[in-house]
Amino acid sequence: MRIVIKVGTSLIAPEGRIDTVRMRALVDQLGVSPHEYLIVSSGAIGSGMAQLGLGERPSSVPLMQACAAVGQSLLMHTYEQLFFGKKVVAQLLLSSDDFTSPIRHKNLKNALHELIQLGVVPIVNENDSVSVRELVGAFGDNDELSALLATTVEADWLLLLTDVDGFYMSGGRKEPRLLRTMRKLTPTLEDLCDGRGKLGTGGMRSKLRAAKVASEAGVHVAIVNGRHPHAIEWAMERKIGTYFPPKRRVR
Repeated sequence: MRIVIKVGTSLIAPEGRIDTVRMRALVDQLGVSPHEYLIVSSGAIGSGMAQLGLGERPSSVPLMQACAAVGQSLLMHTYEQLFFGKKVVAQLLLSSDDFTSPIRHKNLKNALHELIQLGVVPIVNENDSVSVRELVGAFGDNDELSALLATTVEADWLLLLTDVDGFYMSGGRKEPRLLRTMRKLTPTLEDLCDGRGKLGTGGMRSKLRAAKVASEAGVHVAIVNGRHPHAIEWAMERKIGTYFPPKRRVR
């Protein structure tokens, strides 16, 4: 089974510093698994901010580029340490052009195919240090990127890991209700979403849109709380999170 996992900044660097305990808990779920995994990892800007002594997300694009460059190095070093003795990891920094240019998209597919065949875990992120469009929201904090990646590799599952249990319905209810299955994304449901996170640039709205893109391409999708010790396994068993059934199958 081929699984794309998107890990948000709220999990990797919740206070602007890499949370190695939480990252280790995630890696431990993957280390001995027979499945094929690709990780879309946010957190470069947040961890870079901490390393550079910045308390708030920069408003300057060049400064965000600098944070991303510093933080990406820290992220990959952490992943390499945590996967040591379990899996080999590889870094891929992508931009929107890698999906819209036929030649670049073909090159990307070829590289991903070889890495997966070799048993390598690709660690994917936006190319924030040089591609300004990604910094100003071309992908939506890696959510759309993860959906495009899942479609490109014909994944069975896309798991969007965040710091909440899934999508909650509110709108006049006394207590918000976790929606366990979403078969259609409507403007009304989008309007129920909260805003962006403190360090990230996405939010629940971008996750819903990513889920729509991937599910329409035939991928099973779940938005799930990545702090759960069995988040990956239980999400695919539909025990936790919000599930989006595929509209069609491509594999």
